[in-house]
Amino acid sequence: MSRPYVDAGRTGQKRRTFDALVAAARQLVASGTSPTVDDAALAAGVSRSTAYRYFPGQRELLAAAHPETARTSMLPENPPEDVAERLDAVVAEFTRMIVETEAQQRTMLRLSLEPADGPQPPLPLRQGRAIGWIAEALAPLRKQLTDQEIHQLVLAIRSATGIESLVWLTDVGGLSREAAVASMRWTAGALLHHALSGGLPIFDPAHSAAGRPQAI
Repeated sequence: MSRPYVDAGRTGQKRRTFDALVAAARQLVASGTSPTVDDAALAAGVSRSTAYRYFPGQRELLAAAHPETARTSMLPENPPEDVAERLDAVVAEFTRMIVETEAQQRTMLRLSLEPADGPQPPLPLRQGRAIGWIAEALAPLRKQLTDQEIHQLVLAIRSATGIESLVWLTDVGGLSREAAVASMRWTAGALLHHALSGGLPIFDPAHSAAGRPQAI
């Protein structure tokens, strides 16, 4: 994420100040609060006026504090060739990160559901990073499925994983975090298996408003 103020002038000192504010925000979020710029400035020992040069508002601060924003892949260093193993590795790593940073993830989920005042930078949860991670896991399927079919499968798997699913499985379903993670991994694998053995639904754009899926 490019930040003109941080990237100009005394970049070393500015980067340290930026990192201190982000670290303070993450610590406050982990403690169960949704910190303002003032809160982060106080915790980091930075003046309010300086803090606002880096973050005009709370949304920008919390977006910067969101974990793993630079992660480009969830596959291990030497990924397996089997697509089911690849998918499970990605979902396992994705859900591990979600559980370890649950407080921050919940905060970003809440902010992503709130209407923004005026033009705002996209929040991490709205940028579809997990879609790219899952698509990478399913890349071997390009020999069997069309791009459209793979995309439909990716969306189905993403809808059953992530912070949204963790919140429902734990808060509503009453599962432990370990059981919720196991459920998400099982569901992802089941969706993949069904897609390969029984096909999957695809929505005809001409009928999408009516919400009628066409099986393929």
